[in-house]
Amino acid sequence: MTAAPGRRSSTFTRLLRHGFTDPSAAERLLQSAELEPIRSDPVLLDALGATADPDLALHGLVRMLEAQSGPTARRELLDTVIAAKPLRDRLLGVLGASAALADHLARHPSDWHALVMYEPRDLHPGVEEFERGLAEADDPVSLRVAYRRCLLSIAARDVCGTTDLAETAAELADLATATLRAALALAAAAAPDDAALCRLAVIAMGKCGGHELNYVSDVDVIFVGEAVEGADEGKAVRSATKLASHMMRICSETTVEGSIWPVDANLRPEGRNGPLVRTLASHLAYYQRWAKTWEFQALLKARPVAGDAELGEQYVAALEPMVWKVAERENFVSDVQKMRRRVVENIPVAEIERELKLGPGGLRDVEFAVQLLQLVHGRADASLRSGTTLDALQALATGGYVGRADAVQLDDAYRFLRSMEHRIQLYRLRRTHLVPEDEADLRRLGRSLGLRADPVAELTREWKRHTGVVRRLHEKLFYRPLLDAVAQLSPTLEFTRAGGPPSGETRLSPEAARERLVALGYADPAAALRHLEALASGVTRKAAIQRTLLPVLLGWFADSADPDAGLLGFRKVSDALGKTPWYLRLLRDEGAAAENLARVLSAGRLAPDLLMRAPEAVALLGDGDGGGPGGGLEPRGRAHLEQEILAAVGRANGAAQAVTATRGVRRRELFRTAAADIVRSYGTEAQQAEADQGALVDQVGAAVSDLTAATLAGALRAVVRDTWGDTLPTRFAIIGMGRFGGHELGYGSDADVLFVHEPCEGVEEREASQAANKVVSEMRRLLQLPSADPPLLIDADLRPEGKSGPLVRTLTSYEAYYRRWSLVWEAQALLRAEPVAGDEELGRRFVELIDPLRYPETGLGDDAVREIRRLKARMESERMPRGADPKLHTKLGPGGLSDVEWTVQLLQMRHGAQVPSLRTTRTRAALGAARAAGLLSDEDATVLDEAWVLATRVRNAVMLVRGRAGDTFPSEARELGAVGRYLGYEPGHVGDMLDDYRRTARRARGVVDELFYGG
Repeated sequence: MTAAPGRRSSTFTRLLRHGFTDPSAAERLLQSAELEPIRSDPVLLDALGATADPDLALHGLVRMLEAQSGPTARRELLDTVIAAKPLRDRLLGVLGASAALADHLARHPSDWHALVMYEPRDLHPGVEEFERGLAEADDPVSLRVAYRRCLLSIAARDVCGTTDLAETAAELADLATATLRAALALAAAAAPDDAALCRLAVIAMGKCGGHELNYVSDVDVIFVGEAVEGADEGKAVRSATKLASHMMRICSETTVEGSIWPVDANLRPEGRNGPLVRTLASHLAYYQRWAKTWEFQALLKARPVAGDAELGEQYVAALEPMVWKVAERENFVSDVQKMRRRVVENIPVAEIERELKLGPGGLRDVEFAVQLLQLVHGRADASLRSGTTLDALQALATGGYVGRADAVQLDDAYRFLRSMEHRIQLYRLRRTHLVPEDEADLRRLGRSLGLRADPVAELTREWKRHTGVVRRLHEKLFYRPLLDAVAQLSPTLEFTRAGGPPSGETRLSPEAARERLVALGYADPAAALRHLEALASGVTRKAAIQRTLLPVLLGWFADSADPDAGLLGFRKVSDALGKTPWYLRLLRDEGAAAENLARVLSAGRLAPDLLMRAPEAVALLGDGDGGGPGGGLEPRGRAHLEQEILAAVGRANGAAQAVTATRGVRRRELFRTAAADIVRSYGTEAQQAEADQGALVDQVGAAVSDLTAATLAGALRAVVRDTWGDTLPTRFAIIGMGRFGGHELGYGSDADVLFVHEPCEGVEEREASQAANKVVSEMRRLLQLPSADPPLLIDADLRPEGKSGPLVRTLTSYEAYYRRWSLVWEAQALLRAEPVAGDEELGRRFVELIDPLRYPETGLGDDAVREIRRLKARMESERMPRGADPKLHTKLGPGGLSDVEWTVQLLQMRHGAQVPSLRTTRTRAALGAARAAGLLSDEDATVLDEAWVLATRVRNAVMLVRGRAGDTFPSEARELGAVGRYLGYEPGHVGDMLDDYRRTARRARGVVDELFYGG
């Protein structure tokens, strides 16, 4: 009976109620002749409505019925579907979840009988059962058909809930094992002569080796081959290679029945560049000499699955001891974490939020965290040596290596995310880890996981919740038990109420805690445990917040060259500020502050030393006004600094107090500059490291130079005010020289200056000179007094006559000296002269005085050029420290700062009168101007700039790391590593850093030889 126009039929309404999204199409399918015998049976609609996609299930059922060989076969299927609930649920469940398996059943209409062959709920086939299922396959095509038939039964148990995730993944791995064996047998049958020459073992890796395979995944393998007795080894390995290649093709190639899955052998030694098959001895030689950390991590899941079982077991037994020693390697933890970061960085931006496997909070985060802990503690605890992620996680929790509550949450998240991955792949039997975007796909996916009320919304909510759990826990998993171990060590510490482990839970032993700290790179694990105990003990709010912060901070410390220093520094800062209400709140609530503090404390000595003298400066590490990481670390301009310093001087009682206040501002701002430099050089989780090395150099140079100028202005005002009130009897100016005048000061640079004065009207020159000398003497004394603040050393040795000449001269005296006595090197030194403090008009007149000297109207004569070259050569030979490696000396070595600066300065003196843009005190700006003027090629300018920037960065790094200035790379390994981290090199790559420096300097020296000595 048809419904009246405009009214929906009762069948249409029932279909909607049962979850069909296209009731009209479903109604037409139900009217098909094939379904006529059961069309009105309510059992059918109820069963279809219970599937993940009722529309898909109904369509698949009609296709199966159409494909049956005749009415008898069709009737048998219909009778079984209606009468046998277990088969009905399994068959329709598969049809509603997998279009690919529905296609298979349409092509092979009798294969549905495979779903009738099991009855007991607890029947879980293993390798032997699957081998029987594949036994009749005698070519690649029939092997694919048999494989899909076996896969059909696995999927049926999965979608009906007969097996859970772990059991399904294990069955898939067992089916893969049986398939590899069958494929190898086919390959051997096709080449019996090759098979007779060799023994070949197939080692499963990855998820297959771990007994936790997906529906569609590359099956990772490694091949081991040996000659049979009496055979030539070379011929045997070639024969084994042919067999292995053929076996891979049988599984991977596409036929009329599709493919099974790709067999991937790229985890073998040397990857795709290495031989496909090696002997056991060759494998051992490679892993003993060349293998990287990640290759041993991959061997955690190695398992012999096919071929010569004895050889496979020998392979695992030989390599297993090496796997469990890998945690003893230097930089082990950072190597593993670096590999994880590299994986994330390679995900396309458009896909990262949908990546179930590789994205943040995804499956790989759980697997990496578990494997890291296994490698650290599996050396001493054999119970942890499982290749299966969930089994290993349970073992870690049982042994106290992971908190039980954390393990339960990760287990739940991993199971949910893997189930999502399985159902996504099952639909088309395609290898993918991306959550679909289409609403119909999301609806099917949600329903397949039992989310029926609002499948799309519920799925999205649960997915985000579980990835959030993984993001929150996967790194803390490594560090949190260290705090629990501290709680166990402390007899007075009751941890449970403050978020520690539940009463009675097994916790990390002291030995295991030390083991983990050593793996993290701590040189003194006993001291580290004492620091943790001091920070996290007690049930106070302060201790509770520390226990929240420390797992994350420990990770950041471990990502540095000196974790011990980072943790010790954090304890000192916390001891100093722990009782202030804002300190822990800042670290807990401002995302940038805690990470910035960890970076600063573990990057070297200078920044922590500056911070310890006034720990309240830690407030600068917060988000500040910048609204992002490092916002509070933005450098302050010179005008702002001078305003603050002069205001402090005005409030002070006497010159000593005023200069003390000035030095306090300088210390704070040096810390701000150093911290910003470290944070930008290392990068943060929210912001990548600054790629422009020149920008980092310019920021430090400008900030330190501005700060030095403001400090001198403050000290000058303080001294004048203390003795003469507001009016000094002479006009007085300070001229910056060298790197100070060039706005290129580093952390350890002295302030090179000249002092110039001019008596006020009516003041005797003698009186004015005495006043000016007293000002200079008092400024130098007050700025160098021993105190908690770093001294500012004033160097006036570039003045006329050097140390033999008067410290202060009048402008007239300078003019007379330069007119009569000035040497070419003094004119060259004046290229960097710039007024920095004092009387601005006097400073301007000094510049007018020296401009004709430094930029001579007719350029430099040949004699002057020869003199400059002679002086340079003499400086290189006489001033190089004894025992220093010239190739690594950043100042005087070939291609170092001196080479670049003298080359640029020669161009300025030769052409500055004709090229106004060359009249700058800044090296990089002058180099850019020379390039723009065509005085050197773009390539040469780039080479010189890169060398100068790198040398300056190295000097800054040495000062940050050692706390004292130096022109060469440190010799101590940890300090050298810290310099490398600052310069952007990963742990273990200091050799690359030194090679890169030599290469950069060598190229620069070639340009210097041409432009400075040859031009």
